[in-house]
Amino acid sequence: MTFLAGVDIGGTKCAVCLGKVGGAQVEVVAKRRFDTPPSPSRALAQIQTSLDELLSECSIEGELKAIGISCGGPLDSRRGLILSPPNLPNWDGINVVTPLKERYGVPTGLQNDANACALAEWQWGAGRGFQDVVFLTFGTGMGAGLILDGRLYSGANDMAGEVGHLRLDPDGPVGYGKAGSFEGFCSGGGIAQLARSMAKDRLLAGHAPLFCRSAAGLPDISAASVADAAAKGDPLALEVFEITSRQLGRGLAVLVDILNPERIIIGSIFTRQQALLEAGMLRVLREEALPLSLSVCQIVPAGLGEAVGDLASLSVGLNTLNLWQHSEEHS
Repeated sequence: MTFLAGVDIGGTKCAVCLGKVGGAQVEVVAKRRFDTPPSPSRALAQIQTSLDELLSECSIEGELKAIGISCGGPLDSRRGLILSPPNLPNWDGINVVTPLKERYGVPTGLQNDANACALAEWQWGAGRGFQDVVFLTFGTGMGAGLILDGRLYSGANDMAGEVGHLRLDPDGPVGYGKAGSFEGFCSGGGIAQLARSMAKDRLLAGHAPLFCRSAAGLPDISAASVADAAAKGDPLALEVFEITSRQLGRGLAVLVDILNPERIIIGSIFTRQQALLEAGMLRVLREEALPLSLSVCQIVPAGLGEAVGDLASLSVGLNTLNLWQHSEEHS
């Protein structure tokens, strides 16, 4: 049995957990959550205090083997630096790896949240047993984590997998600072933008959709409210998700053609709204992707569900430990 620690640093919340891994099984044995402090130094101090408390409560001091840290990018995983993520003001070049590595004396690694989720799904979820896996976040934003040839691929400076920046259409909802982007069409914010624009036109024509009965309700439109209306058969909500599903298919076709993966795992909104998105997605995929590449690729929802947050950081710890052990064996 191997004991690992996981740290998830978010814009509003941080989480610290302990997990035990045996074979292909993983279990979260203890966890602490707290509001993200305003300064990085206070956050790191609270992370260490929480981890100390968990190690003491679980009576496993001295048995910890590795620590994994998950955080939104941009970051420098090789140097262990967080580089000013938009949701973490004042985190400019903050080294989060060295303080934990020195305090606990174990291998410590940092990955962005998409990479961390990709590792978790590959090690314990829907990607288990495959060598070439793409994980798509499809939540607040659209990003990818890439497992290629049985290892995490993060690129020359940790920017691999930023698929949300791909332009799918000359115009459309804005995501990743680009109109018509993959993130613009396939993210919670992008779906809301698209629905807001289409609802405004319908309201002007005197036709109110279920998810927005008047112009005053336009700012409150969300991907969830549109999905609820679609489930009740609202024509405009169904049209919004049909557009999203087609653009999802276009984005996936690019990934299938370039990366030739065995599995593409899609999280968050796709996991919850598969019934609304799958048919249009598959139709476009079959039209646009290379048939031979598509024949070996399965598109599946994420397998870890709500547990993926904790398991993502633990998976970074396990990956870091495995890389460290490999380097020790070959040194």
